[in-house]
Amino acid sequence: MDTSGFEFCAEKEDYFITASRMVPYKKIDLIVEAFNELPEKKLVVIGNGPDFEKIKAKAGSNIELMGFQKFEVLKEKIKKARAFVFAADEDFGIMPVEAQACGTPVIAYRKGGALETVVDNETGLFFEEQSVESLKNTVLKFDQGSNKFKPEDIRAHALKFDNKVFRESFEKFVIEAWKNK
Repeated sequence: MDTSGFEFCAEKEDYFITASRMVPYKKIDLIVEAFNELPEKKLVVIGNGPDFEKIKAKAGSNIELMGFQKFEVLKEKIKKARAFVFAADEDFGIMPVEAQACGTPVIAYRKGGALETVVDNETGLFFEEQSVESLKNTVLKFDQGSNKFKPEDIRAHALKFDNKVFRESFEKFVIEAWKNK
C-alpha cells in the first residue's frame, strides 16, 4: 500500500470514524448500534452500499452518516479522528493501516488481518467479539487511556506496510535466497 498518500496529524478532534462499503460482513450496523449506546460519543460513518438505508434508520443523533465521499474528504476525516473503528473479519483490512498512517489509533475486532496490522495497546485496542457490548466496552476503555497512544509511533508502525518497504524486503529476500542456493 502507498502510505505516503496519508498525511500525519497529531491533533485529533472529538469524534470516532468508520468507513466501508455497507454490506453485512463489514459490521457497520454493529458499530452504529454500539455508538447508539454511547450517546456522548460522536461517530462519523463514511461509505455507501446495500445496507446504507438500514444503517441510517438505526443511527442515533450522535452518528453522522456521510455516505460516499471523495478520497480527499475520507483522508481528512480519518486523520483528525480520535480513533478508527473496524469491526470486520478481513484477510488484511487496508483501512486500519491507512488510519494508522495518519497517526490515528484503531479499535478493531481481534481477528483476521487486524492481528497483523494493529498492535494492541500501542497502535490501538482490540475487542474480543462482534457484539455491541464488547465494542462499547472497548470504546470506553479507549477513552480512559487514549492519551497513551502516540500518533508518531502509530504512523511509524503503519509505514512498515508501505509498498517501498515491501519491495526492499522482497528484493533482499530474493538476493539472500539466490546467494544461499
